[in-house]
Amino acid sequence: MDYGPWTKMNYLAHAYLSFHNPDILAGNMISDFVKGKKQFDYPSVIQKGIRLHRDIDTFTDQHTSTKKGKEYLKPAVGAYAGAFMDVVYDHFLALDTNEFSEPGLKIFSTEVYAQLYANESVLPEKFARMLPYMSSQDWLYNYRFPEGIEKSFGGVVRRATYLTGFGNAFDLFTGHYNELQRCYNEFFPEVKQFASSQLAILLNQ
Repeated sequence: MDYGPWTKMNYLAHAYLSFHNPDILAGNMISDFVKGKKQFDYPSVIQKGIRLHRDIDTFTDQHTSTKKGKEYLKPAVGAYAGAFMDVVYDHFLALDTNEFSEPGLKIFSTEVYAQLYANESVLPEKFARMLPYMSSQDWLYNYRFPEGIEKSFGGVVRRATYLTGFGNAFDLFTGHYNELQRCYNEFFPEVKQFASSQLAILLNQ
């Protein structure tokens, strides 16, 4: 389901699954802001980042762990459970000691903002307007904290067309925390392997 670029708040996983390639990162992060044939206006490597993002989204939406996790959140947000589940995944990624130490996440977040600013000339206007908020409020790092997730849930609502509030979604997140973490643990190694393989294919095209 396409929720629109302003609905999505899950930037950490897409940044991380760009595998330290600045042009892939730019494409991966702006993909939801680039519609249709507009993707062909960008340099080739950035186009590949856009395509990688979309491949990751398709893989995520179809994964059994995502479908399972959405069921915990649907009572509060209905059809938008997928957008909220994306944020949940970023929370557990931020806490995943197999992927980040706490200082490592901070260093990674700072590098991502710097690389995006370095590519500022190619960023879509809406994303470029959002970037100062993302960096000054350190969205990527703050996914590790429950209050950061609560703010991100609120961000999904503000950007959603048919949601006026997220009701007890945050309560469902905290109440099913262990179950949602298991969904992440099952999902992330598989999406990481998929994204790595898919990026190799894209870069060789």
